Amino acid sequence: MSFDLTDLSLFLHVTETGSITRGAARAHLALPSASERIRGMEETLGVQLLERGRRGVHQTPAGRALAHHARVVLQQIDRLRAELGDYAHGLKGHVRLLANTSAVSEFLPEVLGTFLTAHPSIDVDLEEKLSFEIVQAIAEGRAELGIVANTVDLGVLQTFPFRHDTLVAVTAREHRLAGQRQVGFAELLAEPFIGLGEGSALQEHLAGHAARLGRRLNYRVRLRSFDAVCRLVERGVGISVMPEAAARRCQRSMAIRRLSLNEPWAQRDLLICVRDPQALSIPARLLMDALRPASPKTPSG
Repeated sequence: MSFDLTDLSLFLHVTETGSITRGAARAHLALPSASERIRGMEETLGVQLLERGRRGVHQTPAGRALAHHARVVLQQIDRLRAELGDYAHGLKGHVRLLANTSAVSEFLPEVLGTFLTAHPSIDVDLEEKLSFEIVQAIAEGRAELGIVANTVDLGVLQTFPFRHDTLVAVTAREHRLAGQRQVGFAELLAEPFIGLGEGSALQEHLAGHAARLGRRLNYRVRLRSFDAVCRLVERGVGISVMPEAAARRCQRSMAIRRLSLNEPWAQRDLLICVRDPQALSIPARLLMDALRPASPKTPSG
């Protein structure tokens, strides 16, 4: 088979995004070139790998088999790059890290800044996803490390503690709810809401809890950061729900109130999850060690 690493990487990008266009962009290839590579793989194998439709592409059974082996091959290449780093000039270690909104926005920037400075030959591909999506991706070998809330079923994955994360409600100081110490999520659903943009794992998480109550979030506007959200909350545009760490930080410079969210799912522990710590590539092992607290506990799972 005349596949190269670019072909395999492209195919994984296409299957993960459900689109040849988006997969080509991730692989830094022009769309015609990416389409030709996919067709070439199908012709070489003599089997259809993707089902094309108006809403994107889906793997055929043969495509799923190829994706599995492509991940194994590319992970082995990453291990090769790491272990031959002293000799293979220009080759760099690479780790794919999946994390939920709280981890991405509040906890990871400082940790990753320290890690990347200490390890200039390692790159980290950080992607925000819902916790259950992260668990599935780690279990299937589509990423080596994940950070998820402990509210999700982790299956057979092994876990290590990362950080504690509490979700709180945020209002303007003059808001009718500002005098309360805590509030239920159902009461918040009657208010205009300010949230993060499309694709935010936190907003999908909140939307799921609203749907269980037979309700939906009434968004006035969706923004890119918790700081921007808090600035509009301060102006009385609406209310929001966010990690307590973000609310505390914004409260130092903005006229907002922080209310406890009276829901069991608002109290969460964030966990690092892996399939097998011993099978991690050297870059992934180094990153996991950097992510764990100073006094780690025994892994569970």
